[in-house]
Amino acid sequence: MKVFKPYVNGKFITTNNSLIVTEKYTNQHFAKTYLCDKSILNKTITFTNKIKTKCKDLTPKQKHTALTLIYKTLEQQKNYFAELISKESAKPLMYALAEVERSIVTFKIASDEVYNLPKESLNFDVLPNGKGKKGTVKYFPIGVVAGISPFNFPLNLAVHKIAPAIASGCPIILKPASTTPLSILALAKIIAKTKLPKGMVNVLPMNREVGNCLVTNDKINLISFTGSPEVGWAIKNNCGKKKIVLELGGNAATIISKNCKPNLIIDKCIMGAFAYSGQICIHAQRFYVHNKHYNLFLKLMKEKTEKLISGNPLSIKTQISVMIDEQNTIRAENWTNKAIKQGAKLICGGKRNENYFEPTILTNTNKTMLVNAEEVFAPIICVEKYSGKIENAITKVNDSKFGLQCGVFTSNKIELNKCFDLVEVGGIIHNHVPTLRFDNMPYGGIKESGLGREGIKYAIQDMLEPKVLVY
Repeated sequence: MKVFKPYVNGKFITTNNSLIVTEKYTNQHFAKTYLCDKSILNKTITFTNKIKTKCKDLTPKQKHTALTLIYKTLEQQKNYFAELISKESAKPLMYALAEVERSIVTFKIASDEVYNLPKESLNFDVLPNGKGKKGTVKYFPIGVVAGISPFNFPLNLAVHKIAPAIASGCPIILKPASTTPLSILALAKIIAKTKLPKGMVNVLPMNREVGNCLVTNDKINLISFTGSPEVGWAIKNNCGKKKIVLELGGNAATIISKNCKPNLIIDKCIMGAFAYSGQICIHAQRFYVHNKHYNLFLKLMKEKTEKLISGNPLSIKTQISVMIDEQNTIRAENWTNKAIKQGAKLICGGKRNENYFEPTILTNTNKTMLVNAEEVFAPIICVEKYSGKIENAITKVNDSKFGLQCGVFTSNKIELNKCFDLVEVGGIIHNHVPTLRFDNMPYGGIKESGLGREGIKYAIQDMLEPKVLVY
């Protein structure tokens, strides 16, 4: 059995509490790591606070060199990391490869951003006593960062916390999801080869009780959390005075305007609907289709969905595989059955086999149904119609407690601008599904979908504090 050790204060360690990781498709044990306890975590927090100055004093060149080594080594080991992601998360290999490629790009963006850290010059002569006075604003690392990452992008979403921490000069303690800790522990072996201060990057698998100490410890300066709204807002309530960034998902919508051709967009919609079994926070969960195209769109979606290739995620041909665990698959089945009892119409799918859930299309849903109102995080979509102007679709999109991203298919600039101005989300994706994300854009949501923004440049800004010199 392959062993992946926690990376703590510059050393790979073992503990008395092993964590067995299963290959999600076969449910077989294939690797193990070790859980860190409160004592190890407290020692790590103390150590990272001791090396804050070393991290702060890193030159842009030193950080660039380290980040470049990481992404170039990751590039050389792309296939290894993709297979590891597929095994620990059941992510189809085609999507796992894309995740590794995105992680490479994320580190590369960070390596460039080290030369573009913010700075400002000020002139104070707008007031009489400011005559002859000027100011310089310099940004300093905020201190120790705690990163908490989820199972669905076990590498890249962790990298979105580690890379900006390195670029900003902040030591980081990362807690990966217990179901998928391996790919980021494998990355730690690459990070260990850099000349970064030992202890600048730490990867500690922990249970939730121990991990909560990251939230309550006042020697942590910033928390970056990606996960469920329930956990995220609880962290905010308990984190005290520390700064916090939350990326909490949603039930992303897609508008199909009358000004588009369904046959030209259907492949994008299928990808958004069922990539990684819908276990993506920007999963295209709700489709609002103009009644001009509704029947054709629903027909095309059903045909394409029923042709999706399911199976072992390690096959490059596999398009959809099992979910992360049987518990979530049962939940998906229960939510679907409940919606049908409430009046929803099943177009295809809806059946469960252990931890596999068929890609499922529902219509005639509404906000009283869990599949429509909540984050389904499963291969389930709701396809509904709207009539008249695009404002009618916008009203339906906004009738949600979430607001992460929204896809808009239209060839009409006026419609696009109305969506940009009126849809209550953090990002509008034109002529694509909301599942599209670029790693250098500001990414995050409003309402229940989060607080703050990810994206390397924007994450770096959160990890810096301004200080002004008046002279």
